[in-house]
Order: sequence, then C-alpha cells, then structure tokens
Amino acid sequence: MMDRFLTGAILIAAAALLVLLWRHLSRASAERIAQRAGYLDACRPLLERPRMGRGSSGFARLAGQYDGIEADIQTLPDTLTFRKLPALWVLVTLPGPLPVDATMNLMIRPTGVEPFSRFHTLTHQLDRPEGFPEDCAIRTDSRANVPPEDLVRAHLSIFDDPRVKELVISPKGVRIVFLAEEAQRSRYLIYRDAEMGTAPLAPELLRPKLDALIALRADIIAGARTDDAAAPLQEMRA
Repeated sequence: MMDRFLTGAILIAAAALLVLLWRHLSRASAERIAQRAGYLDACRPLLERPRMGRGSSGFARLAGQYDGIEADIQTLPDTLTFRKLPALWVLVTLPGPLPVDATMNLMIRPTGVEPFSRFHTLTHQLDRPEGFPEDCAIRTDSRANVPPEDLVRAHLSIFDDPRVKELVISPKGVRIVFLAEEAQRSRYLIYRDAEMGTAPLAPELLRPKLDALIALRADIIAGARTDDAAAPLQEMRA
C-alpha cells in the first residue's frame, strides 16, 4: 500500500514539474518572440512614416523615410556553428536606382560565410588602394565600371566605427552592414545559448549609418552630373 502511495506521489510530482517546465518554456518563447519583434522599436522615431515588419528569423524589419529618402533596416542573426560566437548583423540600406553601372562591395575581414552579403559572388577582386583599411577586401561585378576610387575614399570614415563590416554601392542603392552584438561568450560556450537582441537597438548606433549613406548617395548623384575623370579602382594583379 505504501509503495503505491509513493509511486502515485512521485507521478503527481513529476507531472507538476512537467507542467511548470512547459509554462516556463512557453513564457520564455513568448518573451523571445516579443523581444525580436520589438528590436527596432527604439529606432522608429528616426524615420518618417515608419513601417514595421518581420524577417524569417522573427527579428524586426523597419522601413520609412530618412531625410526624405527611403530607408530599410533589417536584422539578421548569424548562428553558424563554426563562428567563434553567433552574431547579430544590422543591414542599413537606402534602396533606389543610382547612376552607377557596377556593384562594389568593400568588406572588412571577409570569411566567405557572411549570410548577409553576395560579396563572394562578385567576379573581380580589386587591389586595396593605399590608405584604405588594411584588413579590407574589395570586389565588383565589372572592373570597367567600378565606382571611382576618389568617391569611395571620401567616405572611408564609415569604417572608423569598428562595428562596420561592409559597404555596398550598387545600381540598386547603397548599404552599410554593422555588428549589433554577439552572443554572450560564457553562456554560449557552456550552454550553447545563442540568444541575442534582448535589448532594443539603440538609435545612436543607427543614426550615423543613415547619415553616412545619405552623404554617400548625394555624392554619387552629384558625381554623375559632372565630367569627373577620376581613376577607377584597379583589378587585383596576379
């Protein structure tokens, strides 16, 4: 009789623990979904007529007008297992046609596995001009039409922020990609916990990127209206 009582008590206790665990996991999941969806909430006031959406990862996507120009901000987690630490990237884009005839990507320390970039699909590797970041690589899809070196050089201050990973100039717009955060090292190494974005992105991290892209875009358009014969970046020699 006592054995049956103990067995019943153990089963009841186990069931109660399972219910508590299920509630905890459900609550944690709901909090995670809400945190990801609200990751760009603090940045909404930067844009006029802001529009919110979500990417496939559940992280927020924000679009609207900045200084009268259409802007798009995406958030992309990178949890590839061979990275040192999972990373959360923010893609800041001013989409829209530009008077350039080639795509140029300037990336800091490319690894070949950047999920946010088509850097390695571009066919031509270019020499790094003197004064450009020492750890950068430059690629384009047309060496004959790559944007002028002087134009790019005038905006290298974008990379003064060590978080900036990539600058893209293309006929479809301009983009800056920067690192918002990495997973907490101890929790990831011990528990493989790669959760990021628990606090909203600070507007002061985003605003300078938007300002830099506005200035770059203006110079691209102004340059197309002149007969400037600035030398293009050169294809990397063998």
